[in-house]
Amino acid sequence: MNDPVSVREVMNREYVGASESDDLLETTELLVREDEPTALVLRGNDPVGVITQVDILGYLVSEGTLESTTVGEVMTESVPSISPDARLPEARDQMAAWSSDWVLVTEDGEPLGTLTEHDILSTARLESETTEQVREEAQMAPTGQGATTDETTAAEDSFEEQGICSACGTFTRNLASFNGQLLCTDCRDV
Repeated sequence: MNDPVSVREVMNREYVGASESDDLLETTELLVREDEPTALVLRGNDPVGVITQVDILGYLVSEGTLESTTVGEVMTESVPSISPDARLPEARDQMAAWSSDWVLVTEDGEPLGTLTEHDILSTARLESETTEQVREEAQMAPTGQGATTDETTAAEDSFEEQGICSACGTFTRNLASFNGQLLCTDCRDV
């Protein structure tokens, strides 16, 4: 069986950052331009909060304007975080506990990236496909029956179990998610 995937393998290493003193309107424009729902608020390299599109919209509805407002006035100070070595089920549980669709990945207090629900769902699908492929192979060659290596099985003939490596473009059956990309065995070893 496959070991559970770690957060480090699928996290997004890029994130939108802001400072508490940044102009809220400019930060909102940055979030829209980068198509990101959340910005990490940093004091130096230390994460001190987050600001989301929902926070900004709520502030706009209650106050009516974003002008002359700083990120620090609107941000949420609590930040859900997790270690990069944690497993995805733990990250999923952390998101559920915080009622959040993302979590900050930190190591020794330093932000390394983010992990979203989408990242977890994409990986869960890959894990289940890999597990299903292992089960199919085990069923095709039962113990005690001499299965020969030159026989082709229905699973080997099927293109549904194959894909293209994001790094080298090879058409292969052995893809796995690594840093948000589907990689073949050779590219994962690099």
